[in-house]
Amino acid sequence: MGVEYKDYYKLLGVSRSSSKDDIAKAFKKLARQYHPDLNPNNKDAEAKFKEINEAYEVLKDEEKRKLYDQLGPNWQHGQNFQRPPGFENMNFQGGGDFSDFFETIFGGGGGFRRSGGFGADPFGGYAGGSRPRRGRDVEATLNLSLEEAYNGGRKAVTLQDAGTTKTLEVNIPAGVKDGAKIRLSGQGDKGAAGGPNGDLYLKVAIMQHHRFNLDGVNVVLDLPLAPWEAVLGATVRVPTLDGEIELNIPPGTSSGRKLRLRGKGLGSASARGDQFVRIMVKVPDSLTEKERALWESLREISGFTPRDF
Repeated sequence: MGVEYKDYYKLLGVSRSSSKDDIAKAFKKLARQYHPDLNPNNKDAEAKFKEINEAYEVLKDEEKRKLYDQLGPNWQHGQNFQRPPGFENMNFQGGGDFSDFFETIFGGGGGFRRSGGFGADPFGGYAGGSRPRRGRDVEATLNLSLEEAYNGGRKAVTLQDAGTTKTLEVNIPAGVKDGAKIRLSGQGDKGAAGGPNGDLYLKVAIMQHHRFNLDGVNVVLDLPLAPWEAVLGATVRVPTLDGEIELNIPPGTSSGRKLRLRGKGLGSASARGDQFVRIMVKVPDSLTEKERALWESLREISGFTPRDF
C-alpha cells in the first residue's frame, strides 16, 4: 500500500508541541480564510478547507493525535505503513470526503461527523451532513447613547464578520439597561444540513454622557448652585432624559445633598430607576470690592458654624 503522508501540523501552521487551544485558534483562523461560503466557486479553497478540517479532526482529539504522532516517518512519501502497537483493532473503511491517508488511519466512520456541504459552522469542527445541526449563537456589542437607551425605538445596526457586512433593524426596548442582551432570532451562524440558524445577541453598552452619570438603573446629575440659592432656596430648571423640568431647591440645601426625581432613570415599569440631582455649591473665584465688603459684613454678623470638631 502506498499512501502519501500528510503533515497535519504543517497544514494548520502549528508545531508538534502546540497546545490544544493553539491548535483550535489556528484552525479557526484558517477556517475563516478558506470557508466556501466566503470563497464561492473556488475549488482550491474548498480543497484547502477539507484538508484543514481533516487535520483538525485528528489533532483536536487526544487519542487520535496520539495515534497520529505514533506513525512518525513510516508514512513519509508513500512508504509502507507499519502499524503501531494496538493499531490492529482499528476498523478501516473507504470514503471520498477525506484523503486516503485519513481514511486508512481512522476509517470512514471513525467517530467524527462529516459534512455533505459547507453550510456548517466552520469553527466547531467538521459538522455532520447526515443530521441537521443548529448554527452557533453569536454575541456582538451594541453601543447606545444614554438617550437612546432611555427612549428606546428602532435603530439600524451594521455588523461585520469575516469580511461580510450586514445591516439589521433592531427594536430597542425603552429603558434598556447597560449589559442587557437583545436577542435577534436566526441572525447567528448558519445551520448545517438544513438545521436552523443560531441567534444573535446584542449586548448593550451605554456610552459615557457629557452631563449625566449612570449608577445602575439610576442617573445622576450634578447641579451647580450659588451660595445664596443653597441658603435661601430657589427654583431651578434642570435637564432630565426626557426634557427640562423646574426643580424646587429647599432653603438650607448643603453641597452633596441628592434630590430624587422618581421614574426618570432606566428600567421599566416598577423596576424603573430614578434621577438624582446632586447639589454642588459653587463660590465665585473673583470679587468686586463691593461684593467682598458684603461677604466680609456677612462674616461679621453670621453665627453659622460649619464645623463641629
